[in-house]
Amino acid sequence: MPYEMIAALMFGSMLAVMLTGQRMFGVIGFVAVVAAIWLWGDRGGHDLAFAQTIKLMNWFPLMTLPMFIFMGYVLSESKLADDLYRMFHVWFGPVPGGLAIGTILLMVLISAMNGLSVAGMAIGATIALPELLKRNYDKLMVTGVIQAGSSLGILVPPSVVLVLYAMIARQPVTHLWAAGLLPGLMLAVLFIIYIWLRCRMNPALGPVIDPDELAQVTKREKYMLLLAGLMPLGIFAVMMVPFVMGYTRLVESAVVGAIAALLVSIAKGRMTWAILETCTKKTLAISCMFLWIILAALAFGAVFDGLRAVDFVRQLFMDNLGLGRWEILILMQVSFLLMGMFLDDTAMLVIVAPLYVPIVQMLEFNLIWYGVLYTITCQIAYMTPPFGYNLFLMRAMAPNDVTLGEIYRSIIPFVGVMIVGLALVMIFPQIALWLPGVLFP
Repeated sequence: MPYEMIAALMFGSMLAVMLTGQRMFGVIGFVAVVAAIWLWGDRGGHDLAFAQTIKLMNWFPLMTLPMFIFMGYVLSESKLADDLYRMFHVWFGPVPGGLAIGTILLMVLISAMNGLSVAGMAIGATIALPELLKRNYDKLMVTGVIQAGSSLGILVPPSVVLVLYAMIARQPVTHLWAAGLLPGLMLAVLFIIYIWLRCRMNPALGPVIDPDELAQVTKREKYMLLLAGLMPLGIFAVMMVPFVMGYTRLVESAVVGAIAALLVSIAKGRMTWAILETCTKKTLAISCMFLWIILAALAFGAVFDGLRAVDFVRQLFMDNLGLGRWEILILMQVSFLLMGMFLDDTAMLVIVAPLYVPIVQMLEFNLIWYGVLYTITCQIAYMTPPFGYNLFLMRAMAPNDVTLGEIYRSIIPFVGVMIVGLALVMIFPQIALWLPGVLFP
């Protein structure tokens, strides 16, 4: 059987097994090991899986993963994020759409301390959404704001998705995090501009805070709220400044961040044994899930490398279809959007990255830049009906009076804003590559 037929059979088998509802790492790893045993015998199949396990265990930067996840859960479970929202409520309330703008800024800060979109979604849906609805904000507006803002968690460092991409693309995770920072902030600014313009044109969408309520807040209270709300930002600074200055390595910075978050929560009387146990269990569960997924992806990619499936895909795109390098790049992004209707970002990455990363390299595109493009496309796919990941997370966490149809409609303008952001990064690659070039010359 030709190698390209074997590769197509592997890919088709994996998609078919996914329909059984089994866990993602089990599906990918099972297909990889069975294919390896079929191609190279018992010893080859066993050695392949074992070799990928050793490779995974030797990847030192992966130790940052549980540290960042633990830090995010400490901030979330100990309610330190509540202080942030109260601060935004008081300081941004007089601006049209001010609380929605504050919610976007809250999501950026949560993203900078967690790296997972689900944390921002949980905080936004449980803290921000009820407050916004209580203050007569438009339901479609605020539902879209929370979904769009939470998607920043997979782009703003320390993004866990970029850690996975770094492993598969064999790129420095520090360079990818630096590359994701400016595009992530750019998207947040685009969201804020859109919210402000919409609420300026139609004040009913985001009414300003009641002057009587604002008058009850003293100047001293406002500055105390500012101090308390900026505490999580201080934790992020304590973690990242020594790393940027070269005093600590990445793993050490992650440990500093986790310890700082824990100490602050203890000092403010927010940490109990029950909360610590919850944070630890959730960290362990998420970390183990990601490790199994990475292991399965490495095994699957190793089989694809052995089959030279990349040459087949390159020949299909460039020789048979006669596409140019930019047309191929756009086609790859479209495929991510289509897959995002049915799969989450991790599944998309481990399925197609072993194919796409070598093609991107062959087309002489920068792999750091492409990692940012992939992540922004995943953000868009996260919110694309019918099965966008964030859509169903929002439905599970939102009040009962927020329907699925309203959630679908709320995201349309924000998807448009994100497509503009994606186009800007594609047209001007330095948006992503300038900061890595400055920090890591």
